[in-house]
Parts: sequence; structure tokens; C-alpha cells
Amino acid sequence: MKTLLDGLKLPESARWHDGRLWLANWGGGEILAVTPGGESEVIATVPNAMPLTFDWLPDGRLIIVDGPNANLLNADLSVYADIAPVAAFCNEVVTDGRGNAFVNGSHDLQAPGVLALVTPDGEVREVADGILFGNGMAVTPDDKTLIVAESYGNRLTAFDIGEDGSLSGRRVWADLGGDHPDGISLDAEGAVWYADVAAKHCVRVREGGEVLKKVEADRGCFSCTIGGEDGRELYVLAAEWHSWENPFGDGPTGQVQVEKLA
Repeated sequence: MKTLLDGLKLPESARWHDGRLWLANWGGGEILAVTPGGESEVIATVPNAMPLTFDWLPDGRLIIVDGPNANLLNADLSVYADIAPVAAFCNEVVTDGRGNAFVNGSHDLQAPGVLALVTPDGEVREVADGILFGNGMAVTPDDKTLIVAESYGNRLTAFDIGEDGSLSGRRVWADLGGDHPDGISLDAEGAVWYADVAAKHCVRVREGGEVLKKVEADRGCFSCTIGGEDGRELYVLAAEWHSWENPFGDGPTGQVQVEKLA
């Protein structure tokens, strides 16, 4: 793969939006937007936030997960929603076309986690539990299905989304064998790309688990998304992983890598 940008601490939460790749640079507390030519812009800075993830509401507003404080923030860092009553520690966020925001997190990292719903009118409630370390999430274009990467469950799990944001119909969307999915994204054909840190690869699977393509990397893959002017580029956020106690090792190893797809 081609290296588009390096010198990042720990890149996560890949999103293609308005002609640029957006990502969260953990350890730097930054949300960055990167052009296809590799020029980066700092969009927001959230001090000491790790995890740090984000998505957009239907009206274009950016919302940001401040993981350690269990808050959803607006772009100006004011509090959009307090998730602490549902989860003391938050990880990923994804929004749907109705303005609902789904956030995964937990009260104890050693125990199964939960999914919190934040409705457009500000209500926060738990809508699912028993999540085995929830990571990347995606909502289908019709707003009917939420897909969650369960890293410790080695699977992608799907839920039906109700009109009020409630979740039902829990099922295994894809059993991933020994892989531990992290960041995910849907492509135009309805397949899911997932990143795997330990396996150092990104994999495209269809519902049911059939592997359609695999892209190898030289370091851990934390998140990936499809983008580019023609929608045929796979953007991979990769870094060497050491441990939660020493996440950056001896220095920044985070990169944005790009693979041109056929």
C-alpha cells in the first residue's frame, strides 16, 4: 500500500466525508481531515481524549466522543450528550439518517459492554448489552440495520433499528473466525470492510461471512474506509501496537495507507 501520511500517534475512526479522509489521532487529541494528496488539517482538538471518535448528524453537525469522560461533544467541545448514566467509558459512535447517535462503551473494560442511544431530542438510554468489546459500527443506507464489530466476539453483529432508535433482531452478520474486528465501514455493494490490529490486515466480507478480499499491511490495522474521487480507494489507518500501558512505543508509528482497488 502507498503511505499517504505518517507521523501520527494512533490513527482511528476512518471516515470519507466531503472529498477528504477524516480520522482521529489518538494521543494527539486531534480530529484531522486529509486530502487525497496527503495535506492534513486539524478540525478539532480534544485534550486527553482516548478513545476519540466522531460522526456527523444529518444536518451536517460534527459530534465527537470524548471516551474517558463518557461525553458526546459538539465541534466547539460543548456537551451534546452525557453518556455516563449508561456507560462510564465510551468508544465508537455512528449516526443514522433520523439523527440518532449510537455509542458503544462499558462500565468495566473487563466486562461485556453496551450500546447507548442518543435521540435527536437528547434522550440517552441503553438499547443493547452483552457486547464483547464493541468497536467500529456502521448503519446501512436505508437506516434499517446497525452493524457492530465485536472485537472479543470475533464477529460482526447486526440489529434492526426501530423508528424510535430501539434495537431488535440481534443476529450474527458475519462470523470472522479468529479475527478481531476493529474499525469497519460499508461499501457501495453492501459488503463490510473491517480492520484487524493483531492480524495486520483489512478484510472485505459479505453478510454470512464470505471473504471477498484481503489487504495486508506492515503494522496493525485500526480502521479503514472506502473513498477517493472514484470511490475505489481503500484508506487504512495503521500503527504498531504495543499495549494500553505503552500504546505509542518509542515514538509515533501511525500512518494513513492507501490501496487502489480494481
